Amino acid sequence: MGRLFGTDGVRGVANSQLTPSLAFRLGQAGAYVLSKEHPHPRIVIGKDTRISGDMLEAALVSGICSVGADVLRVGVLPTPGIALLTRTLDVSAGVVISASHNPVQDNGIKFFDSTGYKLPDGIEDEIESIVLNKEKPWEVPIGGEVGRVIDINDAGRRYMDFLKNTVGRLDGIKVVLDCANGAAAYVGPIVLREVGVEVIPICNTPDGVNINASCGSTHPEQLQRAVIEHGAALGLALDGDADRLIVVDEQGNILDGDFIMLICALAQKAKGTLDLNAIVITVMSNLGLHMALKEAGIEIFQTQVGDRYVMEELLRTGAKLGGEQSGHIIFLDHNTTGDGLLTALHLLSVIKERQIPLSQLASQMRRLPQVLLNTTVQHKDRLMQDERVLEKVKEAELALGDQGRVLVRPSGTEPLIRVMVEGPDQDKLKELAQGVIDIIRQCDE
Repeated sequence: MGRLFGTDGVRGVANSQLTPSLAFRLGQAGAYVLSKEHPHPRIVIGKDTRISGDMLEAALVSGICSVGADVLRVGVLPTPGIALLTRTLDVSAGVVISASHNPVQDNGIKFFDSTGYKLPDGIEDEIESIVLNKEKPWEVPIGGEVGRVIDINDAGRRYMDFLKNTVGRLDGIKVVLDCANGAAAYVGPIVLREVGVEVIPICNTPDGVNINASCGSTHPEQLQRAVIEHGAALGLALDGDADRLIVVDEQGNILDGDFIMLICALAQKAKGTLDLNAIVITVMSNLGLHMALKEAGIEIFQTQVGDRYVMEELLRTGAKLGGEQSGHIIFLDHNTTGDGLLTALHLLSVIKERQIPLSQLASQMRRLPQVLLNTTVQHKDRLMQDERVLEKVKEAELALGDQGRVLVRPSGTEPLIRVMVEGPDQDKLKELAQGVIDIIRQCDE
């Protein structure tokens, strides 16, 4: 698998790349590294609805218990719910078994420290070194020192109560909620109904293999149709582990994380609650968002792609709102990771307060044309340094001049290179983006 940890934990094809034996070793190494300061370590574990989750959970639990740590097992729960429990249950660490928006054959393992934050690179490197070198720096416990498993049966209730306490009543709003047949299929509809929202849930019957299948934040077409059919005020699309949100307005238009961040940032600024009068975004955010934020007098901190880097910048600057175009939005006053349901509730609160349609709120930003193409590659790191690729990118940048930009980056979680070209002419953008993709494919042969 090369380096184990990507931008969002360890991911791979379950039972092929991410095997039970690897999960076992990750459990051992993770428990050892994250529990050094705890005489009786406890680690909370949750998962999404993938069929491979049970297999990997069993291996991971065995690894953790084999180094003397207890496991608090919560079952299926959104990633942000695990982050919440990790910082509120007096545990050493938290683990999520999920590949987020990836297809069902993939799975992943990501860790939170005891405060609910994703691990810094240094800690991941220490865990990875132990796994790859097959070290055992711990004393093997025996007898009563072996870890045990404790099932937490009210995890969903704890998370829903937390979400409800971040907003007021939201009566009178009709929404369609696409649960992606994932981790929020149970808690999502319930928490929205409990704050007064009229909910029409779709893709909320997970069977182990239908997670993210033509649904959720990466495939909102079904949601678009349902919003129009039901005359809903908006549609909410989560991904498999419910840490991201994409929305559809009452006219069926897709609004990504850039629109959501702008709407929430402007609402906070109007109320005087936007910390530092600033927001953290990534290099993927549309130039239209930059223009709208600058016009509103909101400072922008920019970082590389990945919600972990957004979080690092929030902590560095003291800002409290940030996120990605993909829909990972972080409200640092409330949670320590992207949270799709939390974001949905805060967006609904703005709609409730303003009493105007979502399409009108979204009109505060004019999205510049943007073309994003992906290509599967074998050697993504080498290709990013290939002179032929770099020359083609430079050529595209010269063609756009100061009217746009080109961004080429490797995916942190998949064997892909992503090419984003932005500017005023959609047809020209497609031509330039395809040209870069073609060179990448040629150089990968």
